[in-house]
Amino acid sequence: MSKIKICGLKRQEDIWAVNAAKPDFCGFVIEVPKSSRCVSCTQVRELTAVLHPDILPVGVFVNAPVKMVSRLLNEGTLGMAQLHGQEDEAYIRSLRGVTDKPLIQAFSIRSPEDIRRACASTADYILLDQGSGGTGKTFDWSLADGIERPFFLAGGLGVDNLEQAVRELKPWAVDLSSRLEVEGKKDADRIREAVEIVRRIG
Repeated sequence: MSKIKICGLKRQEDIWAVNAAKPDFCGFVIEVPKSSRCVSCTQVRELTAVLHPDILPVGVFVNAPVKMVSRLLNEGTLGMAQLHGQEDEAYIRSLRGVTDKPLIQAFSIRSPEDIRRACASTADYILLDQGSGGTGKTFDWSLADGIERPFFLAGGLGVDNLEQAVRELKPWAVDLSSRLEVEGKKDADRIREAVEIVRRIG
């Protein structure tokens, strides 16, 4: 069964929605000012404090200081970190030196070479996306056919194409964000429906 991550949470109402729907993971875009879904370290602590304990909180970071990422992981605010910038293997080694929490490294997929680069990552999981994230667009899924390591599938997933994505690619997890929003805010009904679709397939 594929797991499901709902990303880009920023309001108390978003937490209530995921607490009711029970995805496996939820994501917070932390200290990334250019993102409309950005939350501060203080805000993410407040939001995860009322998160259901069965849902693992994931911090999404873009070239963030190792110290900031490790602090949020080691204090228990987050259970996993997703690296969504230009972090390299040296960055991953530095982070592994100060925390034992799982890491996800995100890759923009446009060619077979991007897939090969992703599969070579030493992160615990890789995330395959269309671009910078939150664009609502998919990439060419045929590029991901036959990947032999666990991966998160992201980019343009919504309730209309989620079942197709899970059945065709069999990802370890799917990651949804922008297409679960109405007027820029997460929609509780869409979140619930997305989780139900993934659970039904499994």
